[in-house]
Amino acid sequence: MRPTKSRSKFTRFTKWTAHTTGRPVTFLLACVVIAVWGVTGPLFGFSDTWQLVINTGTTIITFLMVFLIQSTQNRDSEAMQVKLDEIIRAIGEGRNELLDLEELEEEELEAIKQTYLEMARNARDEQRARRSRDDERPAARGGDGRRQPPRK
Repeated sequence: MRPTKSRSKFTRFTKWTAHTTGRPVTFLLACVVIAVWGVTGPLFGFSDTWQLVINTGTTIITFLMVFLIQSTQNRDSEAMQVKLDEIIRAIGEGRNELLDLEELEEEELEAIKQTYLEMARNARDEQRARRSRDDERPAARGGDGRRQPPRK
């Protein structure tokens, strides 16, 4: 099944750019460009112009890539958020008030996070207590006092 084609030329361009620049052949091409630039240093006497060529080229590419990558990242994050929201909604037992967490202020988000950290600590404590009770039971040990594997 093919994904829906984007209508926006910019979106199609950013997707193509992100896909293309993330491939090994693109990395190899960048290495070749740098190697060729390095080899031509003696031909140009390692001049200021020779250095300016690589500095300008890499600066322009980096500047443009920041915006292209950010655009792709924003779109991917939004899509992931919508998918997570749908999972929370579909589960039925999920807390619907968590659907828009990304819209909360930092303090509100931290308070909710602390609630979940406390829940995790309580669950771990309960699990440790269960294990401790299980270890103390005589039935869990064989005749020689060694721990036996659980029965299936």
